[in-house]
Amino acid sequence: MSLAQVLYLFGLGYFVANMLVVADLVRLRRRIRTALTTWPSPTPPFYRLSLGIGVALGVLIVMRLVVQRVPLTNLFGESMMFLYYGYGIVLRRRVPRGLFQDGVWTDRAFMRWGEIEGVSWRTEGDTATLVLVQRARQLARTLRVPGDRYGEVRRVLREKVAAHDITFRGVGLDLGLRDDRDAV
Repeated sequence: MSLAQVLYLFGLGYFVANMLVVADLVRLRRRIRTALTTWPSPTPPFYRLSLGIGVALGVLIVMRLVVQRVPLTNLFGESMMFLYYGYGIVLRRRVPRGLFQDGVWTDRAFMRWGEIEGVSWRTEGDTATLVLVQRARQLARTLRVPGDRYGEVRRVLREKVAAHDITFRGVGLDLGLRDDRDAV
């Protein structure tokens, strides 16, 4: 396998990553009006390194275009990586985290209220982490909640449980004596 083929395969992977960023931004545009409580997305680990990689890829593309006179069509892999590191990471950071009318935007993805089967809290310093268990996949997603939003998030979760938007199934022995709102 040649270097050009490897770069093309990397380009396909980064193309998918770029499309996921675009999909997140489109979903945000539709949902932002229904926000119940949100806060800015935290800075991802190695954020500056990622931006540095984006700058280096931009310089590489310019050098290959100007000095080596490589046609733009042969720079697919490098271009997709540049778009991801130069723009995708910055744009993904604009997606706020928090609670919306139809679900929760966790640290990684959006989860609808009906998909949530279990809720738990973990605290570390002044930040609490909400752990949500997804019903269909038995997958746990996390949401870091700033200390000043903790009470508000708990209140919204209790309201969603009371409205039966979140239902806990298969959690312990159900004798009919348990109020699901107490799990929040």
